[in-house]
Amino acid sequence: MKATGPIPLGFLGNEGELAIGGMTASALVDQAGDTPLFVYSIDHLRQRVADLRAAMPQRLAIHYAMKANPYPALLSLMNGLVDGFDVASGGELELALQAGVDAAKISFAGPGKRDRELQRAIALGVTLNCESEGEADRALRIGAELGLTPRIAIRVNPSFDLKGSGMKMGGGAKQFGVDAERVPALARHLIAQGADWRGFHIYAGSQALSADAIIAMQAQTLALVVDLTDAIGQSPARVNLGGGFGIPYFPGDVPVDIGVVGHALTEAFDGLPGSLASTDFCVELGRYLVGEAGVYLTRIVDRKVSHGEVFLITDGGLHHQLAASGNFGTVIRRNYPVAIATRYEAEPEEVASIVGCLCTPLDKLSDQAHLPHADVGDLVAIFCAGAYGASASPANFLGQGPAKEMLV
Repeated sequence: MKATGPIPLGFLGNEGELAIGGMTASALVDQAGDTPLFVYSIDHLRQRVADLRAAMPQRLAIHYAMKANPYPALLSLMNGLVDGFDVASGGELELALQAGVDAAKISFAGPGKRDRELQRAIALGVTLNCESEGEADRALRIGAELGLTPRIAIRVNPSFDLKGSGMKMGGGAKQFGVDAERVPALARHLIAQGADWRGFHIYAGSQALSADAIIAMQAQTLALVVDLTDAIGQSPARVNLGGGFGIPYFPGDVPVDIGVVGHALTEAFDGLPGSLASTDFCVELGRYLVGEAGVYLTRIVDRKVSHGEVFLITDGGLHHQLAASGNFGTVIRRNYPVAIATRYEAEPEEVASIVGCLCTPLDKLSDQAHLPHADVGDLVAIFCAGAYGASASPANFLGQGPAKEMLV
């Protein structure tokens, strides 16, 4: 038997079933018309943003990194909850615009931006987080061709990373950002060329659960900002402090203490020099805002025993939940939070593996979990499915196609 991750707070039972947004899992599936189905809880999303605002200093704006989940209905909701959006492609930019996001509230990061993407962003007044000197020069050229002043921030590759991070985005040689020692020269060049220099984007890592690690990273980031500002001789309009806030996925994981992080950041802001008095600060969060709000529902289509082990075979799988299957950068496979949604309040009584419908041994959603007895027709719930699920998985693998999505 292998342990499963902690089910996020707020998911309760109703008539013996998992309920989301006041509706049972079965009712949600009936409304959607089929499984597999991603369900995103409006209440969870609103509460997460409200709790974050209460914990963080008022000076800090909250931006949504929409790479975590670009579902259109969710984007429209988030547009009313957060202060800005970060996109990482021309496609994400268009989705944000369709969701009603003001272009002036959008920043565009990511290496490999094509000229047509730069042109579109500049024409709209989107802030470009430039990843290299070459990209900055292309943006200047395109701006001149359009007769427009490009809004350009510099993504900085810091010398440090986020300790304990699930994915390190800074420190050493990276495809992301401009090495910190080269940033002052590039900023002075942009200013001299007449660009609307918007400041810095510094993203050191993601998916950290240690408040101390996040506090240390933010302190290093602010110290770097002070040094860069002194070297450039002009205050940045905005500093994006990146993200890094993780969510509990696996057994033993504990939520990050955002109250402690917010208190430390308030003190750090109070100690900033006068050169940053008018600078706006933001954090850019994806999975922390939306990850725990999502549940993946998939139906058991077969139950079998092989060499004494029980397998619950579902109509879903890694083509929708690559991360839960352990195939999205996880070194050691561990179980996400899982439940039999239609027997949510039943006691565990057997050890079973939940697998998908794909013809590969990699398609395992939960390995030897302790679960209530489940049969064909029961619904399985995989939690923490609100981020890097539907859009980060190979939906068309073996011709399976995408899952349905709902916001409730």
